[in-house]
Amino acid sequence: MRKIFKNLGWWILVAMVAGIVVGIVMGEQAAIFAPLGTLFIQLIKMLVVPLVGISIISGAASLGSSRSAGKIGVVSISYILLTTVVAVVIAILAGLIFKPGAGLGADGVASILSYASAEQGTPSSLSFWDTVIGMIPENPIKAFAEGNILQIIVFGLVLGFGVASIEERKREKVIKGLNYLLEALIWCIGKVMLVAPIGVFGLMAEAMGTFGFDVLIKVANLLWVDLVAVFVMGLVVYPLTVALFSKVSVKDFFKAMIRPQIVAFSTASSMATLPVTMKSCEDMGVSKQVSGFVVPLGATINMTGNAIYYTLVAIFFAQFYGIELSLASYVAITVTASLGSIGQAGVPGPTLMVVAVLVAAGIPIEGLPLLYALDRIFDMIRTVLNITGDAACAVVTERVAR
Repeated sequence: MRKIFKNLGWWILVAMVAGIVVGIVMGEQAAIFAPLGTLFIQLIKMLVVPLVGISIISGAASLGSSRSAGKIGVVSISYILLTTVVAVVIAILAGLIFKPGAGLGADGVASILSYASAEQGTPSSLSFWDTVIGMIPENPIKAFAEGNILQIIVFGLVLGFGVASIEERKREKVIKGLNYLLEALIWCIGKVMLVAPIGVFGLMAEAMGTFGFDVLIKVANLLWVDLVAVFVMGLVVYPLTVALFSKVSVKDFFKAMIRPQIVAFSTASSMATLPVTMKSCEDMGVSKQVSGFVVPLGATINMTGNAIYYTLVAIFFAQFYGIELSLASYVAITVTASLGSIGQAGVPGPTLMVVAVLVAAGIPIEGLPLLYALDRIFDMIRTVLNITGDAACAVVTERVAR
């Protein structure tokens, strides 16, 4: 019991339930608790821009330096990038077909948009080329100041690969410095998360007072749509690549992956599952040279489960708020979800990267704490897909690159 009461997740759950009850009982008067949620959101916004920027620069620098691994590095990284984009496309299609966030009353949408649009606004109708050109920052400092996530990602990739090009002695110092900054930001996030229960209470109370119990039904809709997308990726796309590009049969692949998937589901951590995944890959005939490079790399940057989640959350809230997404918005979601998932290394939990995707598409983030109730379930599901992708990448790389 003592461990439970020291667990932040427990208090967030308690605050969420309390906010639901207060919101339903007080109705629209529960808006008096809104400043508590606003404070929490502002603290998150304060950290998300430097966190995304530094994480992308560090990740790109590490990726760029891996070219010394030769063909193994090229094949594995290409596989990760391609499957991540495929995962995002699957998530977009699932969101458009099943519409998990659609169907909320127009009055409720109008009320929350009037509160959120003052800061977030709605996506503008830009052409494809306007979006592509707009991804290149004319002034990187201005991009950071304005929180332009797409421009920050592009600048971070360019600078990161630039860091990777310098001599190893200097490069290692820069990467260590960036990682130290990430550690400092992670410490800040840890402190901000201490007030998460208060912020979640305020946001849930206001949301329940505005929308009622229908909100939770919407979140449940998101969960099963996320499962559909994960199943398509995990039971169709990955097995197809294994069957076409590896020496391992699909049956043997899934038989070997039973234990890592159980560990991943229970721990919700790709890193914690890393030794088990590597052992399973070696049991499937993957050399230690390949498994020792590909699986740790995959546990760091191969996050298709996260990419699916980020994308679906963006579409969910766009439908939830009644925002019509343009082609430019979908491009922003695809780029940010793909690169954001790859840049996930060192970021504690998915929430801040979700913020990045929503901000990039111009979608209000005030409703994000509604997902906290089922966040652990989402986390376990996406981790299973992530480590399955790591193993698939390893067996494909073993055949193609050797």
